[in-house]
Amino acid sequence: MKELRKYYRIKGPPEEIYSALTNPFSIALWTGAKAEMSEEPGTGFSLFDGDIEGINIAFEKESKIVQEWFFGDQEEKSIVTITLRPDRLYTKIELHHTNIPDEAYEDMILGWDSYYFGGLKDFFEK
Repeated sequence: MKELRKYYRIKGPPEEIYSALTNPFSIALWTGAKAEMSEEPGTGFSLFDGDIEGINIAFEKESKIVQEWFFGDQEEKSIVTITLRPDRLYTKIELHHTNIPDEAYEDMILGWDSYYFGGLKDFFEK
């Protein structure tokens, strides 16, 4: 199992970035795919037409999202924590993703950089 910690910077205030990560209609706008999401801890979520699924663990309005991501029948929980902080006209984003299966690690880096935060950055900055 591997762990990933990455940092991103996206133009826009934390409240707008947070909404784009938690509102299913906003998620669909920047991903171009169906999304199911609720800010209720314990609820399931689905992103990118079901390519990413898991359980919402905790939310701190406009500043933090904690989720469990599913990797098949993996026993150890893979936890994703996204923290948002204001930085002038931008939002600093810290990603911490734990217990990534070794065979999925490179794909996860590509997915976070190109599709997840890459897509979000394109949406806000173009």
